[in-house]
Amino acid sequence: MKGKIGIVVGLTAGYVLGARAGRQRYEQIKDAYLRVYNTPAVQKQVDKVAEFGKSAAFALPSVLWNGAVKVTRAATTSGTPGQKLDAALDASEDAADDVKDAAKTTADAVAGSAKKPASRASSGSTGGSRKKPSSAS
Repeated sequence: MKGKIGIVVGLTAGYVLGARAGRQRYEQIKDAYLRVYNTPAVQKQVDKVAEFGKSAAFALPSVLWNGAVKVTRAATTSGTPGQKLDAALDASEDAADDVKDAAKTTADAVAGSAKKPASRASSGSTGGSRKKPSSAS
């Protein structure tokens, strides 16, 4: 019930604020966004993130596959059923650790690449526009 009320309140607030700003202001905001988004510097970073996302997306499934292979091999080794179970459990723990490490590495790399473009952008042209108001005060 709380979720439905939140949605209704959010939609109402969005409608009221949008209606007050009007279509003209919306178009101004949209045009400004598109001018910034379509700059070569931003597009270069968008391409970098897209390529990184593709490579990171392919890295984790291979770790999962390798883990499944290890568990399957351990479960099909010769020995008693108890020994097979123990080997499979050990292999699954190792595989889980490998997946955890790969996921952490991927997450760290994503976080690192996300911070780099933001820090360059804040020290670049946007930093100059911030200096103008402070010197005028």
